[in-house]
Amino acid sequence: MIGLSGTPVLETDRLILRAPVPGDWEVWRDFAMSERAQYIGGPYELGGAWRAFCHIVGMWAVRGFGSFVFCEKGSDAPLGLTGPWYPADWPEVELGWTVWVPAVEGTGLAFEAAKRARRFAYDALGWSAPVSYIDHGNARSVALARRLGAVEDLSAPTPNDKPCHVFRHPKVLA
Repeated sequence: MIGLSGTPVLETDRLILRAPVPGDWEVWRDFAMSERAQYIGGPYELGGAWRAFCHIVGMWAVRGFGSFVFCEKGSDAPLGLTGPWYPADWPEVELGWTVWVPAVEGTGLAFEAAKRARRFAYDALGWSAPVSYIDHGNARSVALARRLGAVEDLSAPTPNDKPCHVFRHPKVLA
């Protein structure tokens, strides 16, 4: 199997955060092709879901960092994605997240994963105050951003000037 060798593996009390692997494709595909992906440009057709998955993997290859797939300890089953995100046309570095498995919502796992991924961005990448771009209709992501201590930044630019919430995370936390 071809993978992303040398990528970090992070841990929390309940989770392992790792680079995406080919076996994550099916769970991502099902998420990306569903209504659950409406706030990230979906639902996608099969080809769009494939290209988006390859974008996730490619961020690691091109930038040397990327978002982590999070799994419960003791399982390699992907539950969602969180972490550093910086496409070529983004005005700022982003901390992003998606929950792929509906049963994960409301469990605190996305918060735990995003908090750990943010710590990685501060410590390993030297980021100081990343943003999270959130669709106006995505109340769950807005709540998560606020729980993480992020504050809406009404003066921040948005990707491709597309209207969305921009939440700024606190400057580097001790």
